[in-house]
Amino acid sequence: MLVLTRNDVAAVLDGADTAVLDAVGDAYRAHAAGRTVVPHSVFLRFPGRERDRIIGLPAYLGGDGHDEVAGMKWIASFPGNVDRGVPRASAVVVLNRLDTGQPDVVLEGSVISARRTGASAALAARELARQPAANVATGASLIGCGVINFEVLRYLRHTLADLREVTVYDLDRRRADDFAARCARQWPELAVECARSVDETMARHPVISVATTAARPYLDLDACAAGSVVLHVSLRDLTVDSVLSADNVVDDADHVCREQTSLHMAEQAVGHRGFIRASIGDILLGNGPVGPDPARVTVFSPFGLGVLDLAVARLVRSVAQRHGHGVHVPNFLG
Repeated sequence: MLVLTRNDVAAVLDGADTAVLDAVGDAYRAHAAGRTVVPHSVFLRFPGRERDRIIGLPAYLGGDGHDEVAGMKWIASFPGNVDRGVPRASAVVVLNRLDTGQPDVVLEGSVISARRTGASAALAARELARQPAANVATGASLIGCGVINFEVLRYLRHTLADLREVTVYDLDRRRADDFAARCARQWPELAVECARSVDETMARHPVISVATTAARPYLDLDACAAGSVVLHVSLRDLTVDSVLSADNVVDDADHVCREQTSLHMAEQAVGHRGFIRASIGDILLGNGPVGPDPARVTVFSPFGLGVLDLAVARLVRSVAQRHGHGVHVPNFLG
């Protein structure tokens, strides 16, 4: 058994942004082409604790012979950890052998999960942003100043090549100030500012990433300019009316219309999924329907497919084995 710690995973992924984007894009294409198996995620919730949950995401990602991979991510989200000085999310990823089914590699999963989430949102921004892209390519807004939006920004720098301005907002102004300072230190070429309100943030730039810990919808799209792209990463922020008025792109309709996401609530309200235009995988394959009405806001709602975690975990495993990262535990299975 190979065990890869957080430091091992970060050592592989730091500086490998293009490889992560490629891995995530390839996984989306494989899913759209029917070369994956992605059962519904399992949500473990706790009585009287609406915000806390642990999610299991099993998956299989097909490949060319030795490249196929199967496994599971087990990820906990406890938002109260932030006030305790502990990361909100913690996770492990287990990869299984395809010949015997035995677990083969255990990886710290929170870094993998955050990077694949950021990369998936950034890929969608690249595909969905309108042309001419003068405003889209030069500015982005981030609502929610946590780990996920930091990673979204990491990859937006690659998919929006002319990105120069970033506006951030969080209910906790000190958290927003600290986040803005961290972004400016990490990427000094970016001009980063804090907004005074969520509406100001949504109006400032045509690409908006929403990554919060909201459990129920509270946000509409009225402040967004026509043609804006909203990366609805946290899935439960937008009101039903906002979803129904938008052009909606998802990663997988069956997955995203579950667990009281905003899109699930919209489906319950109207009794169908006709408000969803396409999946990002079909768009990447060139099979998506004609693009949306530029007078509307486009919303990308990714449930977060387990095959994305497997794709990035496979990348980490390959590099780690090549460079001798991690700890081998002999006779783990006895």
